[in-house]
Amino acid sequence: MTFRVKRMYAIFQKDLKDLSKNMYIGSTVFMAVLLAALYGRMDGITLELHFMVINMTFAIVTGFIQCAIIAEEKEKNTLRGLMLSPATISEIMAGKSLVSFITTIVTLIICMWLTGYTPASILPIAIAIILSIFFYIAMGTLLGLLSKSVMEASVIVLPVLFIFGFGSFLVGFIDEYPVLKVIEYFPNVQIIDLAYKVEEGLGFGDIWSHLGVIMAWVVVTALITIVVFKKREMDE
Repeated sequence: MTFRVKRMYAIFQKDLKDLSKNMYIGSTVFMAVLLAALYGRMDGITLELHFMVINMTFAIVTGFIQCAIIAEEKEKNTLRGLMLSPATISEIMAGKSLVSFITTIVTLIICMWLTGYTPASILPIAIAIILSIFFYIAMGTLLGLLSKSVMEASVIVLPVLFIFGFGSFLVGFIDEYPVLKVIEYFPNVQIIDLAYKVEEGLGFGDIWSHLGVIMAWVVVTALITIVVFKKREMDE
């Protein structure tokens, strides 16, 4: 089946309308902006803190909103109807993901303005941010498929919030606990390492590995999500 923008846009409009009515879900945007405003008042905010706000936004805005959108469909028993509709999987996922994507971009722009973060080179940071958004959308979709309600989604997303929101702080314990070395390959840590190299004036030749790791997270998570989605489609 061919991809139809009209069907995708219809799904996007529906989810955007539902999101605007759900203050509980929308409050996550306020939390991210509030956090940015608080850190923005600090003197000499470090790159680590800038990206703590960015990574938290990925987790509580991108991840949670996407998770809640999918979980709400399941809670209302409308996901099955959507699966059986003429819309393809790509149209459904694109329509639902577009809400989270746009909301995240707008929130990040506000947060970075509040914290005063201006990267030395915008392009590599923009690419890393977009790839990261794709990862959190895929992760949010996966968690949403595993949730039965929005309330359950708010609980199941907590480990993601901790690991990918605050996980970078665990890097300091790697020498003491070598098992934590795996954290260095997490997307939230990779984007920070990339940001430091960008600030040092290094080019794509020095940061491509970080982008590659983030892309790998996107691909693997997306594939798992597609498998789970198709399984749910068959089960229901």
